[in-house]
Amino acid sequence: MELAYIPSPSRGVLHLGPIPLRGYAFCIIIGVFVAVWLGNRRWVARGGRPGTVADIAVWAVPFGLVGGRLYHVITDYQLYFSDGQDWVDAFKIWEGGLGIWGAIALGAVGAWIGCRRRGIPLPAWADALAPGIALAQAIGRWGNWFNQELYGRETDLPWALHITSVTDGREPGYYHPTFLYESLWCIGVAVLVIWADRRFKLGHGRAFALYVAAYCVGRFWIEYMRVDEAHHFLGLRLNGWTSIVVFVLAVLYIVLSARRRPGREEVVEPNAPDDTDEAGKDEDGTAVDLDKKSEDDTESADSAEQKAEAKEEDKAEDKAEDEAEVKGEAESAKKA
Repeated sequence: MELAYIPSPSRGVLHLGPIPLRGYAFCIIIGVFVAVWLGNRRWVARGGRPGTVADIAVWAVPFGLVGGRLYHVITDYQLYFSDGQDWVDAFKIWEGGLGIWGAIALGAVGAWIGCRRRGIPLPAWADALAPGIALAQAIGRWGNWFNQELYGRETDLPWALHITSVTDGREPGYYHPTFLYESLWCIGVAVLVIWADRRFKLGHGRAFALYVAAYCVGRFWIEYMRVDEAHHFLGLRLNGWTSIVVFVLAVLYIVLSARRRPGREEVVEPNAPDDTDEAGKDEDGTAVDLDKKSEDDTESADSAEQKAEAKEEDKAEDKAEDEAEVKGEAESAKKA
């Protein structure tokens, strides 16, 4: 008797009349909104204009979806182009299958186009969006739960994932919920990037590179646990090798970038306001205590008023002394 396990949804789609509502698509959409929302807050805190992140995301998201799907189809071509398979299924993105490596690579191309049109540096925009991307991945992985995919070896742990589907060769049973492991890892990556960015003032793309490196570490050990069909090279899954290569490149970028361009960009968007914004934050994103600021202004006004009163008193005293001196001289003249 199983005491505890994570149940799988009986189906991954609901129908409102003729309109299908797919859990996988909902998770992707929610993840995009979270990434844009958090990225916008970080961008404004860095001195950028509200809405810029969303404007560039209009370019980056479609490119990213296409890139993610292309990577999946190319690396798992046998699912669509081998005997007995229908190549049309390669276009059914709602059934799952997005490779993060392709999504980031082609998404960066779309972001570069959007940044170039706005005249802003791509690395600064990527730094602002980095933790949001990690959170979007954390949310998006729950789409795999709706599709009963992305699980690991069999286990009797109390948080085992109960697979009930027999589609595409699945065998019902209890497996490691690798989708959940990756979701939690991505949340940790987002927290790490936010902390490191505040602590070390990362700039010129280094916050984004930190996100990439940290994600690769988690993806490597999670990939090792998966049991779904995949291409292997020297006994290691293809995505495992990709994680190693991308991790090394990300770390090299952090090291070389820190040497060549230390610190942060002073200006991330031309013609953006430099002063404290309406939300009560200064240009480097530090929150301003508006009550304390008001108290300081009041104290300054009081101090100025006191100085003015003291000055008037000094003038009155000088005037009195002058009058007394003149009166004394007049009396001396009369006596003479």
